[in-house]
Amino acid sequence: MLKFVHLHSESAILRTYLIGFMGSGKSTLGKHLSKLLGSGYTDLDDVFEERYHLRVYDFFDKYGEENFRKIERDLLLETASLDNVVVSTGGGTPCFFDNMEFIRDNGISVYLRMTSRELASRLKNVKKKRPLLKELAPEGLEEWISMQLLKREPFYLQANHIFHPFKEDVRDLALKLK
Repeated sequence: MLKFVHLHSESAILRTYLIGFMGSGKSTLGKHLSKLLGSGYTDLDDVFEERYHLRVYDFFDKYGEENFRKIERDLLLETASLDNVVVSTGGGTPCFFDNMEFIRDNGISVYLRMTSRELASRLKNVKKKRPLLKELAPEGLEEWISMQLLKREPFYLQANHIFHPFKEDVRDLALKLK
């Protein structure tokens, strides 16, 4: 069973899934949004690391992306048992198996949309190791992100809402979701 922080609320049962590329702020925004909504919060990467006692970065290195994606899928399916919660997914979560369909069928999805330049700027300064960036030189980061977004945006754009973290206020998003 997933572990999450729950704040009491009288609102309807709701699952909000935050999707978007790595570095788009899903974890930070998710915590803030859950407080504004008076809901629980869970981050699939945090649940993975707590359950398997291994950082996602190290798991990728040791067991590969395919094995990670299977476990990530199982964790996503477990969220169907949670009520009144904001779920921060991994950047690739909606892009594998039928995960985006599951997300759409089981809650409201919000795509945190940023440009490849904005993402590159954020990822160059991040302290958390990212497995997909392991072999990438900093000067090739923006181009690599652009190529990845071409593959991933068809999934991301299926979200119920598109939110631009640098252009919109999370309080406005919370009002849309209430």
